[in-house]
Amino acid sequence: MKIVTVTAFILTLIGALNWLLVGVFAFDLVAWIFGAMSIGARIVYTLVGIGGVWMLFYWALYRPMVRAKA
Repeated sequence: MKIVTVTAFILTLIGALNWLLVGVFAFDLVAWIFGAMSIGARIVYTLVGIGGVWMLFYWALYRPMVRAKA
């Protein structure tokens, strides 16, 4: 399960960096690499979304910060 969480964290980080570029520079790195809404870009967007949902469930179910304090 740890490898899934680390992979989801990396995917979420990639998505966050892409959104930072979109917000600050109006530059979509994923679309630039794979082409706007190509199958490659859609796969990356889907994987990033799944990673984000996994991180949300991980935080809600395991609460790593609360467990560290106890």
